[in-house]
Amino acid sequence: MSTAAATPLFACSRCFSRHPFEELSPGEQLCKECRGSFPVVKCTYCRSEFQQTSKSNTSSICKKCEANVKAYGKPTACEYCNIIAAFIGNKCQRCANSERKYGAAVTCEQCKQRCAFDRHDDSKKVDGKLLCWLCTQSLKRALARTKQHISAVDKHKHRAHKSKGGHKEKRKSDMLKLNASDSSHGDQPLEKKSKLNPLQGKSFYLLLGELDPNSSDHVVAMTQLKETIASLQKKVQQKDNELLAKDKLITELKAQHLNNTTDLRNEMKNKDRLNETKFNMMNSKIQNLLKEVATLSKSAKKNNKNTKVALANTENSGSGTDSPSTN
Repeated sequence: MSTAAATPLFACSRCFSRHPFEELSPGEQLCKECRGSFPVVKCTYCRSEFQQTSKSNTSSICKKCEANVKAYGKPTACEYCNIIAAFIGNKCQRCANSERKYGAAVTCEQCKQRCAFDRHDDSKKVDGKLLCWLCTQSLKRALARTKQHISAVDKHKHRAHKSKGGHKEKRKSDMLKLNASDSSHGDQPLEKKSKLNPLQGKSFYLLLGELDPNSSDHVVAMTQLKETIASLQKKVQQKDNELLAKDKLITELKAQHLNNTTDLRNEMKNKDRLNETKFNMMNSKIQNLLKEVATLSKSAKKNNKNTKVALANTENSGSGTDSPSTN
C-alpha cells in the first residue's frame, strides 16, 4: 500500500478538494489556496468567523457588520445572547431570525443563559444537547481540535509502526500484555479504565477537554465574561449618561427658577413703582380738588356777603321813599 493511500484525506469546506488533515486550517477547515496568506478572525460584533482579504485592511469587523455600523451606528447588547450586535432594536439579527422561525428562546444547556432556540430536530443538537449559537461554535471548534489531535496521534503511531516493522514479535507480546491488563481490569469502573488507557472510548475526548486550556468550557466562559463586561460597561455608560442628563435638567431647572425669581422681583418692583406713581397722582389730584373746594367756598361766602349787602341797601332805599308820604 502506498503512502498516499495510507494517509486519510479530508475535504476543504470551501473548494471541496481533498488534503491531509494537518494541511487544513482549524475551525474553518480551509486548504492553503482558499485561506491564502490572510488569517481567519472573529468579528468584534457578531462573533462570526471571516477571513481578512487585504493586508492593508486588518479590521476585525465583518463586511455585514461594517455596513450596519455605517447605516445604524454602533450596536448594543442583544437581550438574549448578550452579543454586541443589536443594530435595530434590542435583539441581534441572528436571535431575531431564530425567534421568528423557531419561537421564544430557551435556556442553553451549556452556558445556562436564555439564548438557545429549540428547532425540534435532534439532528441539529450537538452531542445531544440544546445549545446556543456561541456554545455550538465553541464545542465544534473543540471537537475539531480533538479530532486533529487524535489524527496526529494515529499518524505518530503509524510512523512508529513502520519504524518498528522488524519487531513484530515484540509488538505481539506487548499487545498480549495490554489485553491481559484490560481483562484484569474489566470489573473496574469506566473512569478507572480510561485512566489506565486514555485512548479508549469517549473518555479521551473528556480528558483532552480537561487538559486543553482552549476547550469549549474555557472558550465559552471567556466569551461570556467578555460579553458580560461589555454589557456592564454599556450599562455604566448608560447610567453615566442618565446622571449627566439629570444634572443638566437640574441645572436648567435652577436657571429657570432663578429667571422666574428675577422676573417676579422685577415685576413687583415695577408694580410698586406704578402704585407709588398712582398714589402720588391721586394725592396731587386730591390737593388740587381741595384747593378748588376752598376757592369755591371762599367765592360762595363772598357772593353771599355781597347779596346780603345788596338786599340791605335795597331795603334801606325803600324805607326812605315811603316816609315823606306818611307825614
